[in-house]
Amino acid sequence: MNYCHPHNSKNNNSSKKKYGIKIMLPPGDCLGNIIGSDWSKQRWFESEEIRDVAFENMMIRHGYYRKTDNPTQIIKKISR
Repeated sequence: MNYCHPHNSKNNNSSKKKYGIKIMLPPGDCLGNIIGSDWSKQRWFESEEIRDVAFENMMIRHGYYRKTDNPTQIIKKISR
């Protein structure tokens, strides 16, 4: 996959970061038909505090959703 912005690059030294957020689809989610039912993504952070702020921001319903749209992603804090 091509990335148009450097901050989206996979080469962001995430292996040195210990605190993460895992994003997954719930079982039976129709998006899984397109991207695969086992899809997940991980974002890594340098500190637990930074991760927790990002987690809280990800839990907020963003304004770009239509009123009838409900995000179904599962977001979970992880550590290594």
